[in-house]
Amino acid sequence: MKNHYNYLKTEELKKHLNNRANILIDARPIDAYNGWKLKGEKRGGHISGAKSLPVKWTNYIDWIEIVRSKGMEPGHDIIVYGYDQDEAEDVARMFEQAGYEKISIYPYFLNEWTGNHDLPMEQLERYRRLVYPQWVKSLISSEKPPEYDNDKYVICHAHYRNPADYEIGHIPGAIALDTLELESPETWNRRSPQELKENLEMHGITHDTTVVLYGRFSFPKNEDPFPGSSAGQLAAIRCAAIMMYAGVKDVRVLNGGVQSWLDEGFRLTKVETLPEALKDFGTKIPANPELFVDTDFAKEMLRSKDAGLVCIRSWNEYIGEVSGYNYIEKKGRIPGAIFGNCGTDAYHMENYRNLDHTIREFHEVSDIWRAENITPDKHLAFYCGTGWRGSEAFYNAWLMGWPKVSVYDGGWFEWSNDPKNPVETGVPEE
Repeated sequence: MKNHYNYLKTEELKKHLNNRANILIDARPIDAYNGWKLKGEKRGGHISGAKSLPVKWTNYIDWIEIVRSKGMEPGHDIIVYGYDQDEAEDVARMFEQAGYEKISIYPYFLNEWTGNHDLPMEQLERYRRLVYPQWVKSLISSEKPPEYDNDKYVICHAHYRNPADYEIGHIPGAIALDTLELESPETWNRRSPQELKENLEMHGITHDTTVVLYGRFSFPKNEDPFPGSSAGQLAAIRCAAIMMYAGVKDVRVLNGGVQSWLDEGFRLTKVETLPEALKDFGTKIPANPELFVDTDFAKEMLRSKDAGLVCIRSWNEYIGEVSGYNYIEKKGRIPGAIFGNCGTDAYHMENYRNLDHTIREFHEVSDIWRAENITPDKHLAFYCGTGWRGSEAFYNAWLMGWPKVSVYDGGWFEWSNDPKNPVETGVPEE
Protein backbone atom coordinates (compact mmCIF):
# COMPACT_ATOMS: atom_id res chain seq x y z
CA MET A 1 0.00 0.00 0.00
CA LYS A 2 1.37 3.39 -0.96
CA ASN A 3 2.16 5.68 1.95
CA HIS A 4 -0.20 8.62 2.23
CA TYR A 5 1.92 10.97 4.29
CA ASN A 6 2.83 14.44 3.12
CA TYR A 7 6.51 14.47 2.10
CA LEU A 8 8.15 17.86 2.52
CA LYS A 9 10.95 19.32 0.43
CA THR A 10 13.74 21.21 2.17
CA GLU A 11 12.39 24.62 1.19
CA GLU A 12 8.98 23.64 2.54
CA LEU A 13 10.41 22.53 5.88
CA LYS A 14 12.26 25.83 6.25
CA LYS A 15 8.91 27.63 6.10
CA HIS A 16 7.49 25.40 8.85
CA LEU A 17 10.31 25.86 11.39
CA ASN A 18 8.99 28.92 13.21
CA ASN A 19 5.33 27.90 13.22
CA ARG A 20 4.26 26.97 16.77
CA ALA A 21 1.49 24.75 15.44
CA ASN A 22 4.17 22.43 14.05
CA ILE A 23 6.23 19.97 16.08
CA LEU A 24 9.37 18.69 14.40
CA ILE A 25 10.45 15.23 15.56
CA ASP A 26 13.88 13.62 15.27
CA ALA A 27 13.41 9.83 15.05
CA ARG A 28 17.13 9.00 15.21
CA PRO A 29 18.93 7.68 18.32
CA ILE A 30 19.31 10.21 21.14
CA ASP A 31 23.09 10.10 20.66
CA ALA A 32 22.72 11.36 17.08
CA TYR A 33 20.35 14.06 18.33
CA ASN A 34 23.01 15.14 20.83
CA GLY A 35 25.71 15.52 18.21
CA TRP A 36 27.32 12.20 17.30
CA LYS A 37 27.64 11.59 13.55
CA LEU A 38 26.40 8.01 13.48
CA LYS A 39 25.92 7.90 9.70
CA GLY A 40 28.81 10.06 8.56
CA GLU A 41 26.73 13.21 8.27
CA LYS A 42 28.61 16.42 7.51
CA ARG A 43 27.22 18.14 10.62
CA GLY A 44 26.26 16.51 13.88
CA GLY A 45 23.22 17.36 15.97
CA HIS A 46 19.58 17.98 15.10
CA ILE A 47 17.49 20.47 13.17
CA SER A 48 16.96 23.51 15.39
CA GLY A 49 13.75 23.22 17.36
CA ALA A 50 13.33 19.46 16.85
CA LYS A 51 12.31 17.17 19.69
CA SER A 52 13.87 13.77 20.27
CA LEU A 53 11.60 10.74 19.82
CA PRO A 54 13.78 7.80 18.69
CA VAL A 55 12.20 5.03 16.66
CA LYS A 56 13.51 2.65 19.34
CA TRP A 57 10.91 4.02 21.75
CA THR A 58 8.01 2.90 19.56
CA ASN A 59 8.48 -0.54 21.15
CA TYR A 60 7.53 0.78 24.60
CA ILE A 61 4.05 0.28 26.00
CA ASP A 62 4.29 3.79 27.43
CA TRP A 63 5.06 5.40 24.05
CA ILE A 64 2.00 7.63 24.01
CA GLU A 65 2.79 8.81 27.56
CA ILE A 66 6.23 9.89 26.37
CA VAL A 67 4.62 11.77 23.50
CA ARG A 68 2.17 13.58 25.76
CA SER A 69 4.92 14.45 28.26
CA LYS A 70 6.68 16.26 25.42
CA GLY A 71 3.61 18.37 24.71
CA MET A 72 2.69 16.71 21.42
CA GLU A 73 -1.09 16.92 21.13
CA PRO A 74 -3.36 15.59 18.33
CA GLY A 75 -4.05 19.14 17.15
CA HIS A 76 -0.41 19.74 16.26
CA ASP A 77 1.06 19.35 12.81
CA ILE A 78 3.64 16.58 13.26
CA ILE A 79 6.73 16.56 11.04
CA VAL A 80 9.08 13.57 11.38
CA TYR A 81 12.58 13.07 10.05
CA GLY A 82 15.27 10.44 10.58
CA TYR A 83 18.35 9.01 8.99
CA ASP A 84 16.16 7.39 6.36
CA GLN A 85 12.56 7.43 5.22
CA ASP A 86 11.69 4.08 6.82
CA GLU A 87 12.78 5.32 10.24
CA ALA A 88 10.59 8.40 9.94
CA GLU A 89 7.64 6.41 8.62
CA ASP A 90 7.78 4.00 11.58
CA VAL A 91 7.35 6.88 13.99
CA ALA A 92 4.72 8.55 11.79
CA ARG A 93 2.72 5.33 11.78
CA MET A 94 2.63 5.33 15.59
CA PHE A 95 1.22 8.85 15.59
CA GLU A 96 -1.40 7.86 13.05
CA GLN A 97 -2.48 4.87 15.16
CA ALA A 98 -2.77 7.19 18.17
CA GLY A 99 -5.25 9.41 16.37
CA TYR A 100 -2.98 12.14 15.04
CA GLU A 101 -4.12 13.29 11.61
CA LYS A 102 -1.67 16.02 10.50
CA ILE A 103 1.53 14.09 9.83
CA SER A 104 4.32 14.98 7.41
CA ILE A 105 7.71 13.44 6.72
CA TYR A 106 10.93 15.18 5.78
CA PRO A 107 13.13 12.58 4.00
CA TYR A 108 16.13 14.73 3.05
CA PHE A 109 17.85 15.30 6.39
CA LEU A 110 20.99 13.28 5.72
CA ASN A 111 21.50 14.18 2.06
CA GLU A 112 20.48 17.84 2.08
CA TRP A 113 20.05 19.40 5.51
CA THR A 114 23.30 18.34 7.21
CA GLY A 115 25.41 19.41 4.23
CA ASN A 116 24.02 22.93 3.96
CA HIS A 117 25.61 25.22 6.57
CA ASP A 118 22.92 27.83 5.96
CA LEU A 119 20.31 25.52 7.49
CA PRO A 120 20.06 25.70 11.31
CA MET A 121 21.22 22.84 13.53
CA GLU A 122 21.90 22.46 17.25
CA GLN A 123 23.83 20.02 19.40
CA LEU A 124 24.65 19.28 23.01
CA GLU A 125 27.81 21.30 23.55
CA ARG A 126 29.83 18.55 25.25
CA TYR A 127 28.18 15.57 23.58
CA ARG A 128 31.59 13.89 23.22
CA ARG A 129 31.56 13.14 26.95
CA LEU A 130 28.31 11.19 26.63
CA VAL A 131 29.23 8.19 24.52
CA TYR A 132 27.11 5.51 22.88
CA PRO A 133 27.46 1.68 22.89
CA GLN A 134 29.15 1.29 19.49
CA TRP A 135 31.72 3.90 20.53
CA VAL A 136 32.65 1.75 23.53
CA LYS A 137 32.55 -1.42 21.40
CA SER A 138 35.01 0.16 18.96
CA LEU A 139 37.26 1.16 21.84
CA ILE A 140 37.49 -2.35 23.33
CA SER A 141 37.88 -3.86 19.84
CA SER A 142 41.12 -1.91 19.29
CA GLU A 143 39.45 0.26 16.70
CA LYS A 144 39.58 4.04 16.81
CA PRO A 145 36.21 5.47 17.83
CA PRO A 146 35.33 8.98 16.65
CA GLU A 147 36.33 12.02 18.70
CA TYR A 148 39.05 10.06 20.53
CA ASP A 149 42.77 10.66 20.25
CA ASN A 150 44.20 8.96 23.33
CA ASP A 151 46.19 5.74 23.58
CA LYS A 152 45.13 4.69 27.09
CA TYR A 153 41.74 4.17 28.61
CA VAL A 154 39.98 2.50 31.54
CA ILE A 155 36.34 1.40 31.49
CA CYS A 156 34.69 1.35 34.93
CA HIS A 157 31.60 -0.61 35.93
CA ALA A 158 30.44 1.54 38.83
CA HIS A 159 28.56 0.16 41.81
CA TYR A 160 27.99 0.90 45.49
CA ARG A 161 29.13 -1.92 47.84
CA ASN A 162 27.73 -4.45 45.41
CA PRO A 163 30.51 -6.47 43.73
CA ALA A 164 27.92 -9.02 42.59
CA ASP A 165 26.57 -6.37 40.21
CA TYR A 166 29.87 -6.60 38.33
CA GLU A 167 30.13 -10.37 38.64
CA ILE A 168 26.74 -11.13 37.06
CA GLY A 169 27.80 -9.40 33.85
CA HIS A 170 29.80 -6.39 32.68
CA ILE A 171 31.18 -4.89 29.50
CA PRO A 172 34.25 -6.87 28.38
CA GLY A 173 37.44 -5.27 29.68
CA ALA A 174 35.70 -3.15 32.32
CA ILE A 175 37.02 -3.05 35.86
CA ALA A 176 34.82 -2.84 38.95
CA LEU A 177 34.72 0.52 40.75
CA ASP A 178 32.99 0.87 44.11
CA THR A 179 31.82 4.43 44.78
CA LEU A 180 33.33 4.04 48.26
CA GLU A 181 36.75 4.33 46.62
CA LEU A 182 35.92 7.94 45.77
CA GLU A 183 33.54 9.05 48.55
CA SER A 184 33.60 8.55 52.30
CA PRO A 185 30.77 6.62 54.05
CA GLU A 186 31.23 8.81 57.13
CA THR A 187 30.33 12.06 55.36
CA TRP A 188 29.29 10.88 51.85
CA ASN A 189 31.53 13.67 50.56
CA ARG A 190 34.36 13.12 48.11
CA ARG A 191 37.44 11.63 49.70
CA SER A 192 40.53 13.65 50.55
CA PRO A 193 42.97 14.55 47.76
CA GLN A 194 45.48 12.00 49.04
CA GLU A 195 42.86 9.25 49.17
CA LEU A 196 41.62 10.11 45.69
CA LYS A 197 45.20 10.04 44.38
CA GLU A 198 45.90 6.62 45.87
CA ASN A 199 42.60 5.07 44.81
CA LEU A 200 42.68 6.41 41.27
CA GLU A 201 46.26 5.20 40.85
CA MET A 202 45.23 1.81 42.25
CA HIS A 203 42.63 1.59 39.46
CA GLY A 204 45.14 2.51 36.77
CA ILE A 205 43.76 6.02 36.27
CA THR A 206 45.93 9.11 35.73
CA HIS A 207 45.00 12.66 34.80
CA ASP A 208 45.44 11.86 31.10
CA THR A 209 43.64 8.51 31.02
CA THR A 210 40.34 8.40 29.15
CA VAL A 211 37.85 6.99 31.64
CA VAL A 212 34.49 5.60 30.52
CA LEU A 213 31.97 5.03 33.32
CA TYR A 214 28.68 3.18 33.29
CA GLY A 215 26.35 1.34 35.67
CA ARG A 216 23.28 -0.87 35.87
CA PHE A 217 19.84 0.31 36.94
CA SER A 218 18.15 -2.45 38.99
CA PHE A 219 15.01 -0.79 40.34
CA PRO A 220 16.18 0.38 43.79
CA LYS A 221 13.73 0.24 46.69
CA ASN A 222 13.82 2.59 49.65
CA GLU A 223 13.06 -0.20 52.10
CA ASP A 224 16.25 -2.06 51.16
CA PRO A 225 19.19 -1.64 53.57
CA PHE A 226 21.36 -0.13 50.80
CA PRO A 227 19.11 1.13 47.97
CA GLY A 228 22.02 2.79 46.20
CA SER A 229 23.39 -0.66 45.38
CA SER A 230 20.72 -0.89 42.67
CA ALA A 231 21.28 2.60 41.22
CA GLY A 232 24.44 1.89 39.27
CA GLN A 233 24.08 4.48 36.50
CA LEU A 234 23.55 7.17 39.14
CA ALA A 235 26.69 5.85 40.85
CA ALA A 236 28.61 6.07 37.57
CA ILE A 237 27.78 9.76 37.11
CA ARG A 238 28.68 10.47 40.74
CA CYS A 239 32.09 8.91 40.11
CA ALA A 240 32.45 10.89 36.89
CA ALA A 241 31.89 14.18 38.74
CA ILE A 242 34.49 13.33 41.39
CA MET A 243 37.04 12.28 38.76
CA MET A 244 36.51 15.57 36.92
CA TYR A 245 37.07 17.42 40.19
CA ALA A 246 40.24 15.41 40.81
CA GLY A 247 41.63 16.29 37.39
CA VAL A 248 40.95 13.44 34.96
CA LYS A 249 40.83 15.39 31.72
CA ASP A 250 38.74 13.01 29.60
CA VAL A 251 35.87 11.53 31.63
CA ARG A 252 33.03 10.00 29.62
CA VAL A 253 29.76 8.33 30.55
CA LEU A 254 28.07 5.59 28.54
CA ASN A 255 24.63 7.05 27.89
CA GLY A 256 22.06 4.64 29.34
CA GLY A 257 24.63 2.36 30.97
CA VAL A 258 24.21 -1.40 30.82
CA GLN A 259 20.72 -1.09 29.33
CA SER A 260 21.92 0.77 26.24
CA TRP A 261 24.68 -1.82 25.74
CA LEU A 262 22.14 -4.67 25.83
CA ASP A 263 19.69 -2.76 23.63
CA GLU A 264 22.33 -2.76 20.89
CA GLY A 265 22.57 -6.54 21.12
CA PHE A 266 26.05 -6.51 22.65
CA ARG A 267 27.04 -9.17 25.14
CA LEU A 268 28.19 -8.87 28.72
CA THR A 269 30.90 -11.06 30.23
CA LYS A 270 31.58 -12.57 33.64
CA VAL A 271 35.33 -12.65 33.01
CA GLU A 272 36.99 -10.37 35.56
CA THR A 273 39.40 -7.66 34.47
CA LEU A 274 41.72 -6.47 37.21
CA PRO A 275 43.08 -2.91 37.23
CA GLU A 276 46.74 -2.27 36.56
CA ALA A 277 47.96 0.02 39.33
CA LEU A 278 50.06 3.06 38.44
CA LYS A 279 52.39 5.16 40.56
CA ASP A 280 51.64 8.75 39.63
CA PHE A 281 48.29 10.43 38.94
CA GLY A 282 50.25 13.14 37.16
CA THR A 283 48.82 16.35 38.55
CA LYS A 284 47.86 17.88 41.86
CA ILE A 285 44.42 16.94 43.19
CA PRO A 286 42.01 18.68 42.97
CA ALA A 287 42.89 20.09 39.58
CA ASN A 288 39.35 21.50 39.25
CA PRO A 289 38.32 22.53 42.78
CA GLU A 290 35.61 24.85 41.49
CA LEU A 291 33.48 21.87 40.49
CA PHE A 292 32.65 21.11 44.13
CA VAL A 293 31.65 23.50 46.91
CA ASP A 294 31.31 22.92 50.63
CA THR A 295 28.88 24.26 53.23
CA ASP A 296 30.53 27.61 53.97
CA PHE A 297 30.64 28.50 50.30
CA ALA A 298 27.10 27.21 49.80
CA LYS A 299 25.96 29.72 52.43
CA GLU A 300 27.70 32.50 50.52
CA MET A 301 25.91 31.42 47.36
CA LEU A 302 22.55 31.63 49.14
CA ARG A 303 23.29 35.28 49.94
CA SER A 304 24.36 36.15 46.39
CA LYS A 305 22.12 37.44 43.60
CA ASP A 306 24.48 35.88 41.09
CA ALA A 307 24.31 32.34 42.46
CA GLY A 308 21.81 29.64 43.29
CA LEU A 309 21.66 26.47 45.35
CA VAL A 310 19.53 23.91 43.46
CA CYS A 311 17.82 21.12 45.40
CA ILE A 312 17.76 17.93 43.32
CA ARG A 313 15.37 16.02 45.55
CA SER A 314 11.79 14.83 45.33
CA TRP A 315 8.92 17.14 46.24
CA ASN A 316 8.18 15.16 49.40
CA GLU A 317 11.78 15.61 50.52
CA TYR A 318 11.75 19.29 49.62
CA ILE A 319 8.64 20.11 51.69
CA GLY A 320 9.78 17.95 54.61
CA GLU A 321 7.35 15.05 54.51
CA VAL A 322 10.24 12.54 54.31
CA SER A 323 13.99 12.80 54.79
CA GLY A 324 14.56 10.64 51.72
CA TYR A 325 17.03 8.26 53.35
CA ASN A 326 16.91 5.52 55.96
CA TYR A 327 20.02 7.00 57.61
CA ILE A 328 18.97 10.68 57.68
CA GLU A 329 16.54 11.59 60.42
CA LYS A 330 15.89 15.30 59.89
CA LYS A 331 13.31 16.40 57.31
CA GLY A 332 13.06 19.64 55.38
CA ARG A 333 15.10 21.79 53.03
CA ILE A 334 17.79 24.43 53.02
CA PRO A 335 16.06 27.85 53.16
CA GLY A 336 16.48 29.67 49.86
CA ALA A 337 17.28 26.54 47.84
CA ILE A 338 15.52 26.26 44.47
CA PHE A 339 13.51 23.12 43.79
CA GLY A 340 15.19 21.13 41.00
CA ASN A 341 12.94 18.02 41.14
CA CYS A 342 14.78 14.74 40.52
CA GLY A 343 11.78 12.43 40.43
CA THR A 344 10.06 10.15 42.93
CA ASP A 345 12.73 9.49 45.55
CA ALA A 346 16.40 9.50 46.47
CA TYR A 347 17.39 6.78 44.03
CA HIS A 348 15.48 7.76 40.90
CA MET A 349 16.09 10.53 38.36
CA GLU A 350 13.03 10.15 36.12
CA ASN A 351 12.84 13.87 35.36
CA TYR A 352 16.40 13.86 34.04
CA ARG A 353 16.24 10.63 32.07
CA ASN A 354 14.40 8.94 29.25
CA LEU A 355 12.60 5.64 29.72
CA ASP A 356 15.69 3.72 28.53
CA HIS A 357 17.84 5.50 31.18
CA THR A 358 19.59 7.71 28.65
CA ILE A 359 19.95 11.37 29.63
CA ARG A 360 16.88 13.39 28.76
CA GLU A 361 16.73 15.74 25.79
CA PHE A 362 18.80 18.69 26.98
CA HIS A 363 16.36 21.35 25.75
CA GLU A 364 13.70 19.90 28.04
CA VAL A 365 15.97 19.97 31.08
CA SER A 366 16.99 23.54 30.31
CA ASP A 367 13.34 24.60 29.92
CA ILE A 368 12.43 23.07 33.30
CA TRP A 369 15.29 24.91 34.97
CA ARG A 370 14.64 28.25 33.31
CA ALA A 371 11.03 28.13 34.52
CA GLU A 372 12.47 28.11 38.05
CA ASN A 373 14.99 30.86 37.25
CA ILE A 374 17.84 28.35 37.11
CA THR A 375 19.89 29.97 34.36
CA PRO A 376 23.45 29.69 33.01
CA ASP A 377 24.39 33.29 33.87
CA LYS A 378 24.57 32.33 37.57
CA HIS A 379 26.94 30.17 39.56
CA LEU A 380 24.81 27.12 40.34
CA ALA A 381 25.54 24.41 42.89
CA PHE A 382 23.38 21.29 42.70
CA TYR A 383 22.79 19.18 45.78
CA CYS A 384 20.64 16.35 47.06
CA GLY A 385 21.01 14.22 50.17
CA THR A 386 24.52 12.89 49.73
CA GLY A 387 25.71 14.00 46.30
CA TRP A 388 24.54 11.41 43.78
CA ARG A 389 21.49 13.14 42.32
CA GLY A 390 23.21 16.51 42.63
CA SER A 391 26.11 15.13 40.59
CA GLU A 392 23.79 13.95 37.81
CA ALA A 393 22.07 17.34 37.57
CA PHE A 394 25.48 19.01 37.61
CA TYR A 395 26.60 16.72 34.79
CA ASN A 396 23.54 17.68 32.72
CA ALA A 397 24.38 21.37 33.10
CA TRP A 398 28.06 20.78 32.40
CA LEU A 399 27.25 18.83 29.24
CA MET A 400 25.16 21.79 28.08
CA GLY A 401 28.21 24.02 28.48
CA TRP A 402 26.85 26.07 31.37
CA PRO A 403 29.98 27.88 32.56
CA LYS A 404 29.65 28.03 36.35
CA VAL A 405 28.25 24.80 37.76
CA SER A 406 29.25 22.83 40.83
CA VAL A 407 28.14 20.11 43.21
CA TYR A 408 27.37 21.13 46.79
CA ASP A 409 28.89 17.98 48.20
CA GLY A 410 27.65 18.19 51.79
CA GLY A 411 24.03 18.38 50.73
CA TRP A 412 21.13 17.72 53.06
CA PHE A 413 23.12 15.11 55.03
CA GLU A 414 25.77 17.58 56.18
CA TRP A 415 23.45 20.60 56.43
CA SER A 416 20.85 18.83 58.57
CA ASN A 417 23.45 17.34 60.92
CA ASP A 418 24.44 20.81 62.16
CA PRO A 419 21.74 22.12 64.54
CA LYS A 420 22.92 25.69 63.92
CA ASN A 421 21.83 25.52 60.27
CA PRO A 422 18.28 26.76 59.55
CA VAL A 423 15.71 24.39 58.08
CA GLU A 424 12.37 24.98 56.33
CA THR A 425 9.41 22.67 55.81
CA GLY A 426 6.07 22.95 54.03
CA VAL A 427 5.22 24.42 50.65
CA PRO A 428 7.22 27.63 50.09
CA GLU A 429 5.27 30.86 49.94
CA GLU A 430 5.06 32.51 46.53
